[in-house]
Amino acid sequence: MSDRMQIDDPVLWPYWEAAQRRSLVVQRCQACGHHQHYPRPFCLECDADTLEWVETKGQGTVHSVTTVHVQLLPELKPPYQVALIDLDEGPRLVAGIDGPPGAPPCAIGDRVTVTWREREGLPPLPNFTKATP
Repeated sequence: MSDRMQIDDPVLWPYWEAAQRRSLVVQRCQACGHHQHYPRPFCLECDADTLEWVETKGQGTVHSVTTVHVQLLPELKPPYQVALIDLDEGPRLVAGIDGPPGAPPCAIGDRVTVTWREREGLPPLPNFTKATP
């Protein structure tokens, strides 16, 4: 699925609109309070369709991380890290890990904070960087 198709999907549109404002949002079920990401038209916990978009703190913990050594896109020069991030609100998402050159890589259990990777003509992508203690 192309980035343009994702942005044009009505279920995903509020997510990308928030990203334009550098705000990381997830869905919360008004019936049971469950938070979820990847956006869907129904709650994964109780099947209700009463979902609302809520802003996250943009903080989480690295659940799993890998270093990519193959160039998949021209703008992603290897090596770079990709991680599963457990947001403080509950959902888990996949995102890139940013850090200064030569900095130690992220590890499982590290606390991270959202940053944004700019893209020409498209909303920015959420990435994460190690949180400062």
